[in-house]
Amino acid sequence: MTSSRFGAALTAAALMISAPAFAHVTFENGQANPNSTYKAVLRIPHGCAGKATLKVRVRIPEGIVAVKPMPKAGWKLETTKGAYVKAYQVNGEAVSEGVTDIVWTGSLDDAFYDEFVFQARFTDAYQPGATVHFPVVQECDGATEEWTQVPAAGEDPHGLKSPAPGVRIVGIVNTTQAVKAGPLTIEQPWSRATPGGAKVGGGYLRITNAGTAPDRLIGGAFPVASKVEVHEMRMEGDVMRMKPVEGGLEIKPGATVEMKPGGYHLMFMDLKEPLKEGQTIKGTLVFEKAGSVEVEYVVRGMGGAAPAEHKH
Repeated sequence: MTSSRFGAALTAAALMISAPAFAHVTFENGQANPNSTYKAVLRIPHGCAGKATLKVRVRIPEGIVAVKPMPKAGWKLETTKGAYVKAYQVNGEAVSEGVTDIVWTGSLDDAFYDEFVFQARFTDAYQPGATVHFPVVQECDGATEEWTQVPAAGEDPHGLKSPAPGVRIVGIVNTTQAVKAGPLTIEQPWSRATPGGAKVGGGYLRITNAGTAPDRLIGGAFPVASKVEVHEMRMEGDVMRMKPVEGGLEIKPGATVEMKPGGYHLMFMDLKEPLKEGQTIKGTLVFEKAGSVEVEYVVRGMGGAAPAEHKH
């Protein structure tokens, strides 16, 4: 499949007549943070003029990278790849091309609802307050639904007949400088806002070891917590559990370790006060060889499971 074929589908959609939609195509979660990975769950509430949906096409906007669609049972999955207008930095590497279009082909009766899922990363091309629109086309048996209308500045998208589903960028960009400690480079420390009364918070960052010997992150300090522990989240049987990393987290020579929700992370224990979106809080990391290193955590908005749901 080529991008030109996708464009042809959009053009054809504009020429076809379909019945008014009673519900728009939308994303389950309409918000994302800048410079973060986003799980897109696209909701298809109906077919085209009573016809079954046979194809769902999604155009990926410029500035959205690292796109990975989820296969769907009973549906054929295709992607188109192409060059980006410019290169984007992802985990310290320049990315200049990737998935630009996703197509699922199958059959969904008009009487049923379904979801189509893909993962993507929002780059710093989008700042808080911006809304990113993903054009979507439903192809049915003899009919088409075109969800490609983008509201003008100040226009209410709910007033559009066929609005493209959008994701609003919230939170703040982590603008803190990378910190070096010998061969280690620590980048983008951040945390999530916590609800009132929460006793734990999470810390996330990226560590690169450019040296020839391994080092270990063994703990740290955080001004509004009694202690800082290194934890991991992993599956044990059918249960996702979190527990301390015994002996600390190893950073091997030449390796980059990303501490993030759902994986390795720092736990800020016994919080004295809630973390609030927009705060910048200084803390300390302690390494086995590099010693103590000062960093600044940017507190973003709440998202995903609250840190208070940490379990052992």
